[in-house]
Amino acid sequence: MRIFVWLLKAVLIFVIGSILWVAAYRFVAPPVTLTMIGDAIGGHGITKSWMPLDRIDPSMARAAIAAEDGRFCEHSGFDYKAIMAAAARNARGGKIRGGSTISQQTAKNVFLWQGGGFFRKGLEAWFTLLIENIWGKRRIMEVYLNVAETGIGTYGVNAGAQRYFGHDASRMSDREAALIAAVLPLPKKRAAIDPKGFTRRYGNSINARIGVVRGDGLDGCLRK
Repeated sequence: MRIFVWLLKAVLIFVIGSILWVAAYRFVAPPVTLTMIGDAIGGHGITKSWMPLDRIDPSMARAAIAAEDGRFCEHSGFDYKAIMAAAARNARGGKIRGGSTISQQTAKNVFLWQGGGFFRKGLEAWFTLLIENIWGKRRIMEVYLNVAETGIGTYGVNAGAQRYFGHDASRMSDREAALIAAVLPLPKKRAAIDPKGFTRRYGNSINARIGVVRGDGLDGCLRK
């Protein structure tokens, strides 16, 4: 009985604490993440420069949607169609692919650690539900674009734009935004400067889809 009481208290503390944590980040920029700490410990340092969504060139959010989550404005945090499609691909064998949304990636990047496992995925689902209901889509995209790793020790698209293109993220071409989006899945192995092979081809594909996102209004939830 005593163990049950302690477990219940622990669960309540976690639930209340996580809600307050997420609520705080609705208004305050996350100061550091576990991934950043890992880079610092590894000797890479941390380069980041927060920029509000209103100042980030719209091409960047469109590129992220085109590359990562075409139904970002439609789903409530989980794209079940993408999850089922990924499961079907994985069942056929070959390279394992996930169906994570931008919301799920943001929850992982801000509140958790990299890597897999059912426990971490369960926590990711919980934090995804919280940010969808407490933050909303604009804040989720704003945090995602400022926290996502865009190079070794480089975090956020503003720092990435300065690193790769010599200017901030307030003025980006579709091509530049597409190249940064192409780096996001493997930021420690890909670079947006003079990309080769898959990164170049993937960037070209994203660049082409930016026009679709713009034309079809797939970024409508980000517009005021």
